[in-house]
Amino acid sequence: MDWDKLRVFHAVAEAGSFTHAGETLNLSQSAVSRQISQLEDSLKVALFHRHARGLILTEQGETLYRTAREVFAKLAAAEASLSEGKELPRGPLKITTPVAFGSTWLASRIGRFLELYPEITVNLIIDDGELDLGMRQADVAIRLSPPRQPDLIQRHIKNIKLHLYAAPSYLKNAGVPQTAEELQDHRLVLFGDTPHPPFPNVNWLRELATGGNRRVHMNTFSVNNYYAILRAVQGGVGIAAIPDYLAQEDSSLVRVMPDVEGPQVPAYFVYPEELRHSKRITVLRDFLIQEVAKTQF
Repeated sequence: MDWDKLRVFHAVAEAGSFTHAGETLNLSQSAVSRQISQLEDSLKVALFHRHARGLILTEQGETLYRTAREVFAKLAAAEASLSEGKELPRGPLKITTPVAFGSTWLASRIGRFLELYPEITVNLIIDDGELDLGMRQADVAIRLSPPRQPDLIQRHIKNIKLHLYAAPSYLKNAGVPQTAEELQDHRLVLFGDTPHPPFPNVNWLRELATGGNRRVHMNTFSVNNYYAILRAVQGGVGIAAIPDYLAQEDSSLVRVMPDVEGPQVPAYFVYPEELRHSKRITVLRDFLIQEVAKTQF
């Protein structure tokens, strides 16, 4: 199989169109299309369904794409490993984290990491979904649950604590609850329905307010993202259970019923087995552990 044509096929499958793949490869749309047609001719199968809105992989195309993606992922790992110097860690480092953690806590601290290791190029992907580390969609992940994928190394770095918070403007109008029962008279900001909640019992606040009785009517607002919950609370929508590290981004927020604490959520540093000896992974892990130790979680 022609390697150059396979590289073009992989780019087209990733981009979903000849035009976008051409931009990535610095080739014309016609050149990309011609390479794919020649590859299909040599294999005697169609790899894409052509549509006006773009390209869709055929069954045979999906089979080839899975193999090509694995090959290019392993090549990227090899390239990164070879590029690491003997003295200083160097090369690309792709990190994925949940949206709230990555866009606030980590993004505000990553500058110090880059100052310590200027030869490392960081790509931070904030996504509440779990990217496939085995397929090198990212090199390392911060996750709030143990990894389900095989062949991943995990390191517990901290238990995240949650407390109840509200904006002064909301409490001025609605009053400050003193007991769990009084929460029933307030609007609660909850984590919305999702197939994969960030941790079990994510809406423990509702259970606290109702005593677990689902028949109790509550005035609630739901959104399935913690950063959005923070913004809603800042806007005076109501009371929410927010991770302490996130609430610290706004010193004006008031901790409500300060003795009440939610379930502690373990945070994990996760990376593939094949990167066990990567200097980039090691220095990032050590940096995060030091930064976490300085933060009230």
